[in-house]
Amino acid sequence: MTFGNRQTHGFAGLAARPYADVLVVGGGINGAATFRDLAMQGVDVALVERRDYVSGASAASSHMIHGGIRYLENGEFRLVHEAVTERNGLLRIAPHYVRPLQTTIPIYSAFSGILSAPFRFLFHGGGKARERGAVLIKVGLVIYDSFSRSGGRVPRHTFHGRRRSLAALPALNPAVKYTATYWDASVHDPERLAIDVLRDGIAAGGDRARAANYAAAVGADGGRVVLRDELTGDEIPFAASVVINASGPWTDLTNEALGDRTRYMGGTKGSHIVLDQPELLEATRGRELFFENSDGRIVLIYPIKGRVLVGTTDIEHDMGDPIVCTEDEVDYFIDLVRSVFPDIPVERDRIVFRFSGVRPLPGHGDLAPGFVSRDYRIEAAPLRGGDATVLSLVGGKWTTFRASAETLADRALAVMARPRRRTTKGVAIGGGRGFPSNDRARETWLAAHDAVVGRDRAAVLLERYGTVAGEVMRTIEQDAADTALAGAPSYSTAELRHLAETEGVVHLDDVLLRRTSLAFTGAATLETAREVAEAIAGVLGWDAARVDAEVQRGVEAVHAADPVGPALGSDAETRPAGIPDTRTAR
Repeated sequence: MTFGNRQTHGFAGLAARPYADVLVVGGGINGAATFRDLAMQGVDVALVERRDYVSGASAASSHMIHGGIRYLENGEFRLVHEAVTERNGLLRIAPHYVRPLQTTIPIYSAFSGILSAPFRFLFHGGGKARERGAVLIKVGLVIYDSFSRSGGRVPRHTFHGRRRSLAALPALNPAVKYTATYWDASVHDPERLAIDVLRDGIAAGGDRARAANYAAAVGADGGRVVLRDELTGDEIPFAASVVINASGPWTDLTNEALGDRTRYMGGTKGSHIVLDQPELLEATRGRELFFENSDGRIVLIYPIKGRVLVGTTDIEHDMGDPIVCTEDEVDYFIDLVRSVFPDIPVERDRIVFRFSGVRPLPGHGDLAPGFVSRDYRIEAAPLRGGDATVLSLVGGKWTTFRASAETLADRALAVMARPRRRTTKGVAIGGGRGFPSNDRARETWLAAHDAVVGRDRAAVLLERYGTVAGEVMRTIEQDAADTALAGAPSYSTAELRHLAETEGVVHLDDVLLRRTSLAFTGAATLETAREVAEAIAGVLGWDAARVDAEVQRGVEAVHAADPVGPALGSDAETRPAGIPDTRTAR
């Protein structure tokens, strides 16, 4: 089952039948997961997303699936327990994208933080930030491990002194006294995992599960939600018994559009950079380095896709301001890499991608950003002028998306007085179904598919899509015009046409940023963007002028988090009126 393309699905499907039991507003991971859960219950459910699916906060993650060891200091034991449980569950149900991640904390003192930790715990961030020493980290890891005792999927933590630490990580700062190594998990392709979740919802619900990107909830009229097609400007009133507001940091703006001025949110901006630096990649030895910087922020250095991801900041943000990775943030990242690996020079010209997003955190007043709860809650209110109920998700994080979706779905079912048919716990997601669980099973899978595209290509596609790769391979086999991209030879034109035709692609940047890893790895150059646009033009009905406009728009979108951006000329002069700029805040 696929989303289809814009010409045959999306907004037109909503307009043809402008009602559903539940309308989900927001196509990030939490909205997509709630859509999937409700579809599995047999609920008539629709989802709208103002921009592309998974293009907001969910696209700006640190690529971690983790229990949140640092939340223990906030006293959020319920959240940590749930997150560890969900992490272990995702390792089972989404093994194609969620993998165990060895994580090392460099430690420079034995007892630092012991006296200040109780104060920070009781007063949530009060007082000066102090580095956590070995004793405090040891206590935290013992508690953290205890949450994995039931159904654990990762090894327990280990502690090493300076000599063994430097033997394992020779490039590490020689001032290190200890290292603590534990296991969490990472999500290699968060956007693709979310697409799998959405696809599963459509497959489970059939005609009773509809989704549209570039479709916005812009008002309320007579107890119905006014939906607008962001491409054509067409508007329709849409009726639903329950409206689920899962628009993340834009939750208050969505509620305001629906006639309710809420003040639930208070998100903070987090930025990341991606470096193409072989020396730094080698220095990590395949591990994530995860530690507290001197200012109290938690930061990470993480090898992924042959690059090194460095993040993250935690800065108060006004949703009316551009969401960019500033030069000050880049300086901060470069300084923290030097503090961990002092002999490895890091220069700006090694940055191949920047991204920045706003965490969907609750309003927190004067509370320090690092101590704002990462837990979630649900607020209920009536829709203006009607009997529908609006359920707003406040908070939520990538790791707990299945659990928060289950909670939201249960609230919606309760409003409609309908029972839950089945749980989503343990139900494999997308290409995780039948994914090889060991080397022998992998070899068997590849042997069954190598006749189609060859073993090496089959291995790449299995890694990229999980077992959904079988569908991609069949498309490639039937496309006589398939060729590898000159600028990114691990991708081919038939593969890209398959994505464009089956995954709701509307714009070129949907492909560059979210359906592929081209932008993340630095491969989305102007030349490659044109190659991709020309490859998918026939599927999407683009003429030469539209291809030119999409290339301009696509490269600008890749650099949207860069305050300087690409030097491609005036955006206003080159974008046709029919291609609106949807990259601004909602």
